[in-house]
Amino acid sequence: MIQKWVQGLAVAGLFCAAAVSSAERPLRQAQDRPNILFCIMDDASWAHMSAYGCEWVDTPAFDRLAKEGILFRNAYTPNAKCAPSRSSILTGRNSWQLEEAANHVVNFPAKFKTFPEALKANGYLTGKTGKGWGPGDPGKVEGEKRELIGKSWSKHKEKPPAKGMSGENYAANFADFLDAAGEQEWFFWYGAREPHRRYEYGSAVRAGKKLEMIDKVPDFWPDTEVVRNDMLDYALEIEHADMHLGRMIQTLEKRGLLDNTIILMTSDNGMPFPRCKAQEYEYSNHMPLAVMWPKGIKNPGRAVDDMVSFIDFAPTFLEVAGVPFEESGMHSSPGRSLTDVFYSEKAGQVNPERDFVLIGKERHDYSRPNNAGYPIRGIVGKDHLYLYNYELDRWPTGNPELGYLDCDGGATKTEILNMRREGKDTKYWELSFGKRTVHEELFNIAADPDCLNNRATSEKAAQLKAEMKQRMEKVLKDQDDPRILGNGAVFDTYGYSQPHAWNFYERFMAGEFTPKQTGWVNPSDFEKAPLD
Repeated sequence: MIQKWVQGLAVAGLFCAAAVSSAERPLRQAQDRPNILFCIMDDASWAHMSAYGCEWVDTPAFDRLAKEGILFRNAYTPNAKCAPSRSSILTGRNSWQLEEAANHVVNFPAKFKTFPEALKANGYLTGKTGKGWGPGDPGKVEGEKRELIGKSWSKHKEKPPAKGMSGENYAANFADFLDAAGEQEWFFWYGAREPHRRYEYGSAVRAGKKLEMIDKVPDFWPDTEVVRNDMLDYALEIEHADMHLGRMIQTLEKRGLLDNTIILMTSDNGMPFPRCKAQEYEYSNHMPLAVMWPKGIKNPGRAVDDMVSFIDFAPTFLEVAGVPFEESGMHSSPGRSLTDVFYSEKAGQVNPERDFVLIGKERHDYSRPNNAGYPIRGIVGKDHLYLYNYELDRWPTGNPELGYLDCDGGATKTEILNMRREGKDTKYWELSFGKRTVHEELFNIAADPDCLNNRATSEKAAQLKAEMKQRMEKVLKDQDDPRILGNGAVFDTYGYSQPHAWNFYERFMAGEFTPKQTGWVNPSDFEKAPLD
């Protein structure tokens, strides 16, 4: 393991060059260009698809992509929050390379072109249904709202199986888009709004699920009836998103379009639970990913261990569309096309150079004094995760008196807060909401996926930690990350797309806002006074 990290330093520069197609792969002819159906859930962690062995979530459509395509075991988002994660997908750049777009609720920088815009400029029809990029303001082009992805298709509605789910009929909207596309090549973004909160508590049990279906509750939450209900309600929402994917696949089959359509399904960040979404642990950044392309993927049914990042999607889609990245009008990308994996017949580790990814965060929701974020940088390699927390005096999930705004309100969050308030247990609160006590964290994620045993101070792990940190910092410097170059404070100066968010903490404390006006946390989650 240590030898691999040392060798990896020599090839780290490969991830910092502009993403281009391999010289030996000819560009695809226009008549052979595939259609692309990109499917992204809102807040689902990697482990919770049945293709990965989860028995309390049933995802037959995702599982079909895995069975007839490729199941990626090690796919990661660079930033575990909606807007910055989706910014990385659209641009092929890590969030710390995107200026304002490193943050949440922002104005998308006009200088960064997206891959759907590049596809549209090269003959593809582009469109979307459900959630696209956001929350934030994409800006305007010639006085019109900029379409970072494409025209929105949203005509069809239906009654969802539970309150809190979207009433959009994603699959029917996709069929309308196909009618408009005709014989033209197309890119379509299916942005499920599930399993984003809020959930209808108990909806999964009402639908027939049982609490005992869950084999294990993560060790950073209490194993209670409330938490198990919350997990099952989350599962029900994933299944709803998967059901619409299944309908879309059936539509493609009926129209004879399945053979040359790339179908990819993933999520933008981890589940909206404490110590998951908006943090940088395994349940935060490790994403589900399966890709099917009957005409292009060799030896379907493979499970692949290569470390892949969301920044790899843009160069992949441009390559298969026959658009040279350097001619796309996009800024250079440290991502690499996944076609080396598609066109191989190997399972397991396909490309030995795909042995790490970088992750990190800056400011997410407006929940700290002076518009401050909680900066982290990290590197994930085979079996290990290294993190560096830059500002230990700040609250990782936001200040208590503002309800820990960087953690969505929900039953599990309230359960943990109440347990501490009632004197029953403080351990879960400390893990999910308490301040970090050390800058460095190192986890053996193969043995400890819950990321509870910090090995950063272990003498046995000292060499590994040093090598991972060295590699991370080298690549970040090559990518001109302001944080690693000593100008990280710039991320706290960027504005918001919503004017009320600027200096929100100070205005809230002055009485200008109330807990109900935050929208995504429960009023009972607010602490009456700051905690030490």
